Amino acid sequence: MTLSVLSRDWLLDENPETRLQAKLGQSYRMTRALMRNPLAVLGLVIILALLVVAAFAPWLAPYSPIEGSLSNRLLPPSAEHWMGTDELGRDILSRVIHGSRITLYIVLLVAVLSAPIGLVLGAVAGYFGGWVDRALMGVTDVFLSMPRLILALAFVAALGPGIGNAVIAITITAWPVYARIARAETLTIRNSDFIAAVRMLGGSHWRIVARHILPLCLSSTIIRVTLDMAGIILTAAGLGFIGLGAQPPAPEWGAMISRGRTFILDQWWVATMPGFAIVVVSLGFCLFGDGLRDVLDPRQRSK
Repeated sequence: MTLSVLSRDWLLDENPETRLQAKLGQSYRMTRALMRNPLAVLGLVIILALLVVAAFAPWLAPYSPIEGSLSNRLLPPSAEHWMGTDELGRDILSRVIHGSRITLYIVLLVAVLSAPIGLVLGAVAGYFGGWVDRALMGVTDVFLSMPRLILALAFVAALGPGIGNAVIAITITAWPVYARIARAETLTIRNSDFIAAVRMLGGSHWRIVARHILPLCLSSTIIRVTLDMAGIILTAAGLGFIGLGAQPPAPEWGAMISRGRTFILDQWWVATMPGFAIVVVSLGFCLFGDGLRDVLDPRQRSK
C-alpha cells in the first residue's frame, strides 16, 4: 500500500484520533468536492491567473502602461500589439495587465475591511437583541435601501476622486450585507444548548460572541464575500468610468473603457479589451463563489 493511499485513508477516517486529523480531513473532503465542480475549478483558475498577472505585471507587460507614441495611436490588434493601442499610442495589453493590480488591490482591501465590520456588527446585533439589534439593523437597513453604486458615488463625491477614497466608499456600502447574514446566523445559534452551557460555565457575553458565534458565521460570510467580488469589481469600474476612481494615467479598467467609448464604433478594441477583462475576472469570482457555496453550505451539501 502506497504512502498516498495511507494518507488518504488517514484523512478520510470517520473516527479521527486528534483535532488536527479531523480538521485536515474536513479540508480534504471540501477540496475534493470543490475539485469535482468544473465551473468552480474554472473560476479558481481565472482567480489564480489574476493573481499571477498582478504579481508579475512588470515582467509580463511587453510595453510601458504609461508611456506611448502618437505615431502608434489607435492601432488595431496585431502581432506587435496583441490588444491594439489607445488614443495616445499606449499598448492596451500592457495597461490591462497593470490594471489587474489596481483591481486586485481594490477587491482585496474592500473585502478585508467590509467583511469583518459586517460580521462583528451582525453578530452583536443578533446576540444581544433588543435596542442594540434595532439600532444596528436600522442603520443597516438605511444603507441597504439605496443602490450600492449610487451610494458609493455620493461618498466618493464627498471625499474626492482617487483609489483610496473609492475603497472607503465601496467599503461603506458593502458591509451591511455581511451584517445581515451574520445576524441571521447568530439568531439561530444564540439559543443553542452549547451556548447555554458556556453561559453556565461563566463565559461572558463578549467571549461567547468572539469565541463561539463569530467562527460559526465565518463560512456564510466567506461565501458571500467571494460572490460579492464581482460586484466590487463592477462598482470600482463604474467609479473609474465616471472619473471618480483611479486618476489618469493609472491603467484602471473602468477609466480605460471611459476613454475608449469615444472610439467604440471605429476603434472597438480600445474599450472592448478592458471590458473583456472585467467580464472574465467577474465571471471567475462568481463561478468560484458558487462552487464554494455548494461546498461550505450544509444546506447545499444535503441536497
